[in-house]
Amino acid sequence: MMITEQYRQEQQRLHDNPNYGVASVSFAPIVNQLIKLNQFVSLHDYGAGKRRLREHIDVIDYTASDPAFPEYGPPRVADLTTCIDVLEHVEPSCLDAVLDDLQAITKVGFFTVHTGPAKKFLTDGRNAHLIQNPARWWLPKFCERWDILKVSPTQGGFYVIVRVLAESRPDTAA
Repeated sequence: MMITEQYRQEQQRLHDNPNYGVASVSFAPIVNQLIKLNQFVSLHDYGAGKRRLREHIDVIDYTASDPAFPEYGPPRVADLTTCIDVLEHVEPSCLDAVLDDLQAITKVGFFTVHTGPAKKFLTDGRNAHLIQNPARWWLPKFCERWDILKVSPTQGGFYVIVRVLAESRPDTAA
C-alpha cells in the first residue's frame, strides 16, 4: 500500500495551505541543468503536489502523479523522474512500496529528502515529516534500487541523482 485513505485526506488538507509544497521550485535550476545536459524531453514529477515544478522547468513532456491528487493519474516512465520533498512525508509502513513504485518508473532520478522536522503539522499533532532520518539511513534504501550518481547536501537534507541499476540496463547485459 502506498498511502492510507486517512493520510491521503490529511495530505489533501495540507495542500490547501498555499505555503505547503513549495520546495520543488527551489530545485528547478538543478532539474533544468539535468534536462539540458542529458537532452531529456520528458519528466515525471512523482509526488507532484500542486505541480509547481512544471512552471519552472524546460521540458516538453511533463507528467505528474500524487496520491493526494488521484486525478493526475498513475506514475509514468520518463527520461527523468523527480521526487522532491516527498519521501520524508511517506507513512513509514508504506515507504518500501513507494520506493518500489518509484523504482519501476525511474531511468534517471532526482530525489530530495529533508532529514529534520517540518514547520507544518498534521491535524493529529504529528510533524508533517513522518520520517526524520539522516542520509546514512536513506542511502542504503536507494542503493538497493538504483546506482547513485551523486549525493549532495542541501539546507536541511540532501539530494541524490540516481539511475537504473547497472544489471538492469540493456547496455550491460551479457
